[in-house]
Amino acid sequence: MTQADAYLPITASDEELRTALETAHVPSLMNALVHLSGDIGHIRGDIKPIAALFQDPQGGIPPADQARARAIALDVLRAYRDGGSRLPARPSDEAIEEMTDYLIGEGVPRDYKDFLHAELGMEEQDPYAHASFDGIPMAARAAFHVVIIGAGMSGILAAIRLDQEHIPYTIIEKNAEVGGTWWQNQYPGCRVDNQNHIYSYSFEPYDWPFWYSNRQVLFDYFNHCADKYGIRAKIRFHTTVDSARFDEASGHWTVAVRSQGGAPEEIEANVVISAVGQLNRPRWPSITGRESFEGVAFHSGEWRHDIDLTGKRIGVVGTGASAFQFVPEIAPLASEVVIFQRTPPWMAPQPIYRQPIPDGKHWLLTHVPFYRQWYRFSLFWRSSEGMLKSVTVDPEWVEAGSVSAANERMRATLTSYITRTLQDAPEVLEHAIPDYPPGGKRMVVDDGNWLRALQRDNVRIEVDPIASITPTGISTVSGHTEAFDVIIYATGFQASAFLMPMAVYGLGGVELHDQWAGTARAYKGISIPGYPNLFTLYGPNTNIVVNGSTIFFAECEMRYVMGCLRLLLAEGKISMDVRREAHDAYNERIDRGNALMAWGTSGVTSWYKNVDGHVTQNWPFTLREFWTQTREPDRGDYEFVERRATAR
Repeated sequence: MTQADAYLPITASDEELRTALETAHVPSLMNALVHLSGDIGHIRGDIKPIAALFQDPQGGIPPADQARARAIALDVLRAYRDGGSRLPARPSDEAIEEMTDYLIGEGVPRDYKDFLHAELGMEEQDPYAHASFDGIPMAARAAFHVVIIGAGMSGILAAIRLDQEHIPYTIIEKNAEVGGTWWQNQYPGCRVDNQNHIYSYSFEPYDWPFWYSNRQVLFDYFNHCADKYGIRAKIRFHTTVDSARFDEASGHWTVAVRSQGGAPEEIEANVVISAVGQLNRPRWPSITGRESFEGVAFHSGEWRHDIDLTGKRIGVVGTGASAFQFVPEIAPLASEVVIFQRTPPWMAPQPIYRQPIPDGKHWLLTHVPFYRQWYRFSLFWRSSEGMLKSVTVDPEWVEAGSVSAANERMRATLTSYITRTLQDAPEVLEHAIPDYPPGGKRMVVDDGNWLRALQRDNVRIEVDPIASITPTGISTVSGHTEAFDVIIYATGFQASAFLMPMAVYGLGGVELHDQWAGTARAYKGISIPGYPNLFTLYGPNTNIVVNGSTIFFAECEMRYVMGCLRLLLAEGKISMDVRREAHDAYNERIDRGNALMAWGTSGVTSWYKNVDGHVTQNWPFTLREFWTQTREPDRGDYEFVERRATAR
């Protein structure tokens, strides 16, 4: 199927076209006109985005020019419709590059060419396709078995890619359903903080109902993918992995699993792919007396839907992303909500955060060829590569609260937003502006909902640190005690505890967590020396803060893993183990990079760091660099073992 075949033919009336065009992202629309008409001249006129104003939803194009663009588009769409919805020849590579430059308002470095072409998805092939398995006998593939741990976003992706090459697999999933974090997190108000047109598989676009979809929509999307690609039957639900042990002689893994209410059993695998994620095991705070509370207490990641919060006095511990989303939902129900805050979050203002996508925008995305690709790329650039400079440390910068001139401008913009919104609530404003650099902790997306909630008469922020939990409530350091009916812990997840609580035994029987000694590391976030044929998705240092979507990372990582599997099968090897020197040099580079980012600065604590202050979560470089380094494995980075075991 060609890209044009993915779009519905246009049969709309002129008036319906005009209405839809009112919702258009004009820079993306102008590029789509080149595809529809074959005329590159549409982007060579005076209707142009401005790089300096790229964060503006229309790229700084003045309203009068937007109106002219829509009038031009109406003529082109009419001609396309009346001509039978047939496209002219595909624009040349040179034209695509010019269109890319046009969209972001400045010249894109030429070393981005391959990366951009893949992300744009302009070709008929899969933009994140792995190396071909042609020539590898089906019998060899059928005899090769993979165990995937986790049926969330990454696990579903891994299964789809393995199925494409006819490689057998079993997915082990501890929960009752697919979806990972979108099954785990069911608290009120839960939603994604990336726009959904980039938070989705590149090969599986979706007619998203919201710009930033809520948890139910995302859960439905991943269920849709599991059903469409036929992977559900290969998932062992309600099953946990106790351990995985590598056998050097056979080159196989033995995975010990336990189903709910069942006896322990073992599964043998040539390869294990960990897709357990980072945000699925709640982190409970170490507070004296926490177990003594006689009321109802639960973690936001294990929401108690059986508890009616109406009329209750509720204490909320933490002001991270989950509290930010659920507090505005529960505040109208409760008699009072007291939020115990250590540090306030920085907020990225986004008026459309909880708004549905207009009908006209739906129409454009499903009917106008290549509009969807350009719109996705616009979001991709605006929310990723275009933001990274704003959180990069300038070693010469000395002002407190920011790490560079660009970071200071971001701080001023965000401070202005908070100050304007809370201008009539000085008692709230006093505790609403962070003292750490923007990007130092996870930034949340806000349409004013959180700040409105803080101004309610029955909502209060408490900044006196918690000393202990009592049988009736919470006691602070100053000696003040408050009684609550319910305590909700919004204290995040055990993000740094990668692959816990599984025990993973590699070469020489060494357990992985003993080797890591509290600091998880992996080569490219995927391979770990001493643990052959074990690959991690969303592993150490593959989280992003301001630049992009975790789905992009997962697609890059799985492309790399498929390249590794191809090496094993094509060369008849039983195992491959990343070389220690390659792994160490890579992680030294990652550490240097993270030290130069806002989240790596001293004095800022967050879930991005482990207990020792080491950044174990984040990727500090551009998306292009990650895309490039995961295109295919370098054979020289690995040691291979032949089918007959040899001494190491």
